Amino acid sequence: MPYNEELASRVRVALGSLSGLTEKKMFGGLAFMLHGNMCVGVTKDDLIVRVATEEHENLLALPHARPMDFTGRPMKGFVFVGLEGTQEAESLKEWVGRGVGFAQSLPKK
Repeated sequence: MPYNEELASRVRVALGSLSGLTEKKMFGGLAFMLHGNMCVGVTKDDLIVRVATEEHENLLALPHARPMDFTGRPMKGFVFVGLEGTQEAESLKEWVGRGVGFAQSLPKK
């Protein structure tokens, strides 16, 4: 299973109708791009959230969050959120909002 389709559908709902939003296969899953910058994604049962590097460590302290690690080296600026941390609509919306907020701070590509 490359990514959880149900979680991807819920992410689409949480993202709403943002202008400049596209989807792209990435990281073995699905990435949601805002003006060409990744904001969130889904791989297997995990939500990927792109965050500011200065917030990275603080966000890892939140329940169900862990470093994004594909190659044995964690990637700064990206956080995995386990399925348990996205079950509630409000929790998913908060995580998606963090990713969107960061992507909106970047120059459009």
